Amino acid sequence: MFQKENGWKTVDDALKEKIFAFSEGYKQYLDAGKTERLACAEALRLAKEQGFTNLEGKESLACGDKVYFVNRDKNLFLAVIGEEEVEKGISFVISHIDSPRMDVKANPVYSDGGLTLLKTHYYGGIKKYQWTAVPLAIHGVVVKVDGERVQISVGDEPGDPVLYISDLLIHLATDQMQKKATEVVTGEALNVLAGSLPEKESEKDAEKEALLALLHEKYGITEEDFLSAELEIVPAYPAKDVGFDRSLVGAYGHDDRVCAYTSLQALFDLNQPKKTAVCLLTDKEEIGSMGNTGMRSAFFEYAVALLIEKTVGSYNELKLKRTFRNSCCLSSDVNAGYDPTYPEVMDKMNAAFMGRGVVLTKYTGSRGKSGSSDASAEFMGKIRRCFDTHGVMWQSAELGKVDCGGGGTIAQYVANLDMEVVDCGVPLLSMHAPYEVASKLDIYMAYKAYCAFYEA
Repeated sequence: MFQKENGWKTVDDALKEKIFAFSEGYKQYLDAGKTERLACAEALRLAKEQGFTNLEGKESLACGDKVYFVNRDKNLFLAVIGEEEVEKGISFVISHIDSPRMDVKANPVYSDGGLTLLKTHYYGGIKKYQWTAVPLAIHGVVVKVDGERVQISVGDEPGDPVLYISDLLIHLATDQMQKKATEVVTGEALNVLAGSLPEKESEKDAEKEALLALLHEKYGITEEDFLSAELEIVPAYPAKDVGFDRSLVGAYGHDDRVCAYTSLQALFDLNQPKKTAVCLLTDKEEIGSMGNTGMRSAFFEYAVALLIEKTVGSYNELKLKRTFRNSCCLSSDVNAGYDPTYPEVMDKMNAAFMGRGVVLTKYTGSRGKSGSSDASAEFMGKIRRCFDTHGVMWQSAELGKVDCGGGGTIAQYVANLDMEVVDCGVPLLSMHAPYEVASKLDIYMAYKAYCAFYEA
């Protein structure tokens, strides 16, 4: 009979110490990388510390070389060149570093009732009511008309003020409480409280004028500069241990930076691989992998083409296609952890459990596997054998009961390039909430799984 047990039962004191220590570095990464730009920058900083150099600046590549390629400050492509020719295949582990959030609109600032607010547009799948009455931070860039780029980051440093979205007080919420959860808070109601002091000599929009004056004084920006800005609203609280036993990590952005960090560390710890190993951090997964930083973009093929040209000495389309056809990929994305408070949406026999290791998800999608790549039996067998050989604690799962909903990952776009691919990541509680929870054991086993895959 096949049955997975709670992994903590087999963990000795030495391994528990490793697991807990690994999560400390992960929490630091989460706090440093709350947006895709920040997550990319922090990953690049860590990679440079490990000796990675710019791929585009290299004339040629040899076995053991460690290189990076940055795409528009939102994607990071890291490679360790292996012993075999690149055309014989690459081992890819691909994660996304964007997370559900709110983006500040192009014309956001207004005042009403003595308050100044910013209008937002939510990004990705969220329960909108979860984002009210919690402390929020703002991170991003403003590009002025002369090309100067201004960094803005407020809410996460000690002593910083925070931003806020108000909720209706329970005393006056009789009608609101009768609404469906999707309508309790509308998208247009996600307006961020940003100030209340008025410009004393102004007779109209005094609060708005005061905030704009403050922003101009501190950052040198004007109201028109919001037109060329990317400002993201995210939760302002840090990653913390959860539970009396500290066995869990609570944080914003586990989905999917938990897989980004673990795959990064796995690549950093890789020495002289047989096959070239690539860790890719991508963007826009939460909105369908669109845009020139999403997985559907040609940047990925461009980066692989660079690898071919600089290792082989020449490039053509057939070499690129042959490389992809011979390659394998772990689409390292999270799955839903079994929540005993909401068992009705789970098929318990095919659910992921917290503390039982990394999750292999053969197919995602919704209802009739819509939007899924559905990994082959042969590739599933290969990955099972790889994990078992290297002592990885793993489990398999689907994303909830059939017809209960579902979700997709980048696996389908990787499969479209003629690669073998399967989803492999960490189970979470409260996925897409402003504060998600992961097991420290599962986090560490994701790292071990990616190490094993790279070394196979």
